[in-house]
Amino acid sequence: MVTVGSLVAALAVGGQGAASAATAPGRCGERTDVTVFRDGGVPVLDWRENLEFDGRGTLWVAHIVSNRVEGYAPDGTLKASFPVPGPGAIRRGPDGMMYVNFGVNPLARDGGVMRFDPAAAEPRAEKVFGGTPRINGLAIDSAGNFYLSRELATGILKVRPDGTRDEEWTRKADVFGANGLEIAGDQLYVSVLVDGRSPVVRVPLADPARHTAVTRLSHTVLDGKFLDDLTLFGGDLVVAAFRSGELIKVDPATGRSCVLVDGLRMPTSVRVPRAFGDHDGRRELFVTEASGRVVTVRIG
Repeated sequence: MVTVGSLVAALAVGGQGAASAATAPGRCGERTDVTVFRDGGVPVLDWRENLEFDGRGTLWVAHIVSNRVEGYAPDGTLKASFPVPGPGAIRRGPDGMMYVNFGVNPLARDGGVMRFDPAAAEPRAEKVFGGTPRINGLAIDSAGNFYLSRELATGILKVRPDGTRDEEWTRKADVFGANGLEIAGDQLYVSVLVDGRSPVVRVPLADPARHTAVTRLSHTVLDGKFLDDLTLFGGDLVVAAFRSGELIKVDPATGRSCVLVDGLRMPTSVRVPRAFGDHDGRRELFVTEASGRVVTVRIG
């Protein structure tokens, strides 16, 4: 989520450790078609913050303004809706349950993770743990550990499945201004919102102190893209750039990057469809926007 405070900080804060030099992503050269899956309302007032597929035919979307999580069928029909206070990132856990951050608001007194059963006739969210205000992104590893980003703090939070904090891991993962989180193998990839040079950072799960920037996507702080969520797509990372309205593809091995699509309306999250009707996860991406829209991007 992008907040006023984080936007101001993004123009003032420096980079994240050793890395490749800043690059200005060019066009990827691949044909892309953007279609509207769900139309939006009044921009910002209809803010949709994040999304995830449950692998059972439902797309779950966090509607942060109405404090609800919505479930959509492949044809765009709204099939479920239930309350979650300040819902943020949504992820499918290794147990098949869906997990969603709550309290994703700089003014929230509490924050943490809630859980719901996507197969339930009427899903209801229950608290897994709290005590972590001002969080944003979420990732879950194969052992069920939770990783939570914070836009205006240093250290990516690691919370064990029993709800206890791994303080040592968090202290070593001292990345400031983290937003989106994505696990690929034994690495955690992080898009950094609060840094005008727009870095993407790699954090080894087994040794978080060895985190390094894969790339920086802006030349100067005045060109900051305000990176939001990111996902793994065909071996590359795809990052949503809130300010520039782009999806940027990044090779995690080399740091090379290119603009996959532009002209989006404040994109907040991007995910690959999984077992979702006829949608092809090899060629499609779904994107939420602060405009309220959910759009699909078809590549090739």
